[in-house]
Amino acid sequence: MATEVTPYGTGNQDKKAQVTTMFDKIAPIYDLLNGLLSLNTDTYWRRKTINRLVQSKPKTVLDIATGTADLAIEANKQLSPDKIVALDISPKMIELATQKIAKKNLDSIISTEVGDSENLRFEDQSFDAVTVSFGVRNFGDLKQGLSEIYRVLNNQGNLAVLEFSRPTMFPFKQVFNFYFKYILPTIGKLTSKDPKAYKYLYESVQVFPDYEDFAIILKEIGFKTVTWKPLTLGICTIYLASKE
Repeated sequence: MATEVTPYGTGNQDKKAQVTTMFDKIAPIYDLLNGLLSLNTDTYWRRKTINRLVQSKPKTVLDIATGTADLAIEANKQLSPDKIVALDISPKMIELATQKIAKKNLDSIISTEVGDSENLRFEDQSFDAVTVSFGVRNFGDLKQGLSEIYRVLNNQGNLAVLEFSRPTMFPFKQVFNFYFKYILPTIGKLTSKDPKAYKYLYESVQVFPDYEDFAIILKEIGFKTVTWKPLTLGICTIYLASKE
């Protein structure tokens, strides 16, 4: 899985800059497309991800690559923490996230900020839990981003990652690949201001180290216990990693 995929191919911008540009472009229609393209299954996926953290009762949560803050809002609902920081590299996404949080009167609990997951401003051991939904795949440097997460987690902290994966079961694997490679980008092209975004989605999933490969990387970073659970026949997977 050494091949790097970027939204716009080779050029003057690195992957991180290209990802920022891409999400700024698709931000206004991001929620609509997520629901449409997943048939609203994304709501279920987020709920299951946060549920994996309920037992540990985190009081401080960092949601990286928050997008429009849906996972942060779900974390508040299930975990009732004292504080959630919702962070994203895309200013446009954070603008929409801030508006959504304010409408739900959650801005006293959930704060938003533009930030780089590979260079977090927080001190060591600042959070009880870190969550990332569909974001680690977009890190410019995967290991650097995971190392930063490890650093800001306290010693009993947990990382919950929700990320796309590649189904392995026949014939669902073949059907899903056809939909993901051809149908989804076509829908995205018709509705999004950035036709390359959903082509990048398929390509980036193909090169992402999923299942055991991702678990191995997490352990290399320093996480002691790593488990994973595929959802919806392997369309995506929840990874739970404990620092101790």
